[in-house]
Amino acid sequence: MNDICKTGPGLSLRAAHARLTAPGGAFETEVRPIRGVPVTVWKHVPATAAEALARARTHGSRDFLVWRDVRVTHDAFARAVAAAANDLTARGVQKGDRVAVAMKNCPQWPVAFMGALLAGAIAVPLNARWTEAELAYAMADSGAKFVFADGERRARLPGAAVLDVEAIAGPATGWAGLADAALPDVALVPEDDATIFYTSGTSGSPKGALGTHRALTTNIFAAPFVQARNRLRAGIEPPQRERPRVTLLAVPFFHVIGSLSVLLPNMAAGATLVLMTRFDADEALALIARERVTVAGGVPAIALSLLELAKGHDLSSLELVTYGGAPCPAALARRVRDELGAWPGQGWGMTETSATCTSHSAQDYLAHPGSCGPALPVNRLKVMKDGVEAPPGMVGELWAFGPGIVKGYWNRPEDTAHAFRDGWLRTGDLASLDEEGFCTIHDRLHDMVIRGGENIYCSEVENILSQHPAVADAALVGLPHPILGEVPAALVQARGPVSGDALRDFAGRRLAAFKVPVEVVIRDTPLPRNENGKLVKRDIRKVFGA
Repeated sequence: MNDICKTGPGLSLRAAHARLTAPGGAFETEVRPIRGVPVTVWKHVPATAAEALARARTHGSRDFLVWRDVRVTHDAFARAVAAAANDLTARGVQKGDRVAVAMKNCPQWPVAFMGALLAGAIAVPLNARWTEAELAYAMADSGAKFVFADGERRARLPGAAVLDVEAIAGPATGWAGLADAALPDVALVPEDDATIFYTSGTSGSPKGALGTHRALTTNIFAAPFVQARNRLRAGIEPPQRERPRVTLLAVPFFHVIGSLSVLLPNMAAGATLVLMTRFDADEALALIARERVTVAGGVPAIALSLLELAKGHDLSSLELVTYGGAPCPAALARRVRDELGAWPGQGWGMTETSATCTSHSAQDYLAHPGSCGPALPVNRLKVMKDGVEAPPGMVGELWAFGPGIVKGYWNRPEDTAHAFRDGWLRTGDLASLDEEGFCTIHDRLHDMVIRGGENIYCSEVENILSQHPAVADAALVGLPHPILGEVPAALVQARGPVSGDALRDFAGRRLAAFKVPVEVVIRDTPLPRNENGKLVKRDIRKVFGA
């Protein structure tokens, strides 16, 4: 990817998409009916979890999972998956049964996940940080028959039918010696139910998003497509086969970024995943140097942490730092390029879109630093304002369409009817699209600050504050006001000496007066974010006593 800085008569975005998706190419698209609606899909992507694993088996002895001192090849991983799938079948698991996974990041997590899928079950990843009550809620809501759990989670699952990957397949160091067993005889088709991922639940109870095998595997082509598009946009012919990447996985598997944007694509491509149980910037930098990691990131907070501690570390192998799942400062792209020497990449997606819906990196991202990129060619976006589709540049609610859109919310027909319309998802994000199709997320529809009738997009103010050299991260919330309704207040993570008045003055020279925070609280510790990297605004409001 480093050679995309070469100059040449690069293609327009539209021309690059047309060239790459044309008949006969690796990224060829076709139209398929999904739940009665014609949808553009990747023609050659593995269409089920079984097809994805079959592709992974072709990579044989190449390292797939690296965790601490454990190294697992693609072949050894596939043998362990077969053992888990056959064990579930022997326990009576049938197509459509739910099997949950409640574990920290480790090699056993993807074995449990893939084993459940290949037994025909619906895999239900559970947040490993949830309390006993939260885990019990999801187990009951999904109706999971079994749950794969590690020791810590087992203690939080009293009464559940808990399974242990090691009891079935042995320790990861011995998976290469497992029998090369056939998978269960379960007929899987692309529109079969495959996953229930629970929404992050920053407000209200989490909802289970029901995805299919096609939604599960669509992301397999997202990263390689953008990589090929970058080359065409720079006037460079993409190679027939890209060199397999070494990716640092620093986000949880139980999130759609970890499992759908990282796990499955790297599995199918024969790449290597270096796992972290929990993100620690010092450990991450050491792993990048030791394993010659080429891709890192996950969510913006990880990129920001790497930037803060990168000096003095060997990052010469790093080619791409990519992130999504949460808003980020517009200045982050240039900082990644200048300070880490890697290309930046960003995308947008949700649990309900099965991860990546838009994506861009390298020069496209540097040229559009406030954008999360254009939609992938199998996806469509539109901005709705007052019931009609808005023209380019206008802010409204973002609607998304494509093969990754989930079927709806598990056992929640009213919520499903509200959010899903004829294949389109009402995202709840406020966004705009430019003439080329680059998308900019401005805020959450229900998380704006409205000051005396004036709309304030939190991300705009957060981006401005983050441009100050002493600011590492910033969050804006609304505080109740007896006359204006609410007023903006900012919580800032500082990386150098700065005062609230200085930051208000900095913002006031770049923003309309009504957008300037009336109060700024500064601290040197990270801001409250959930496991997906999103700012937890309810916790931030507590800082101000609201």
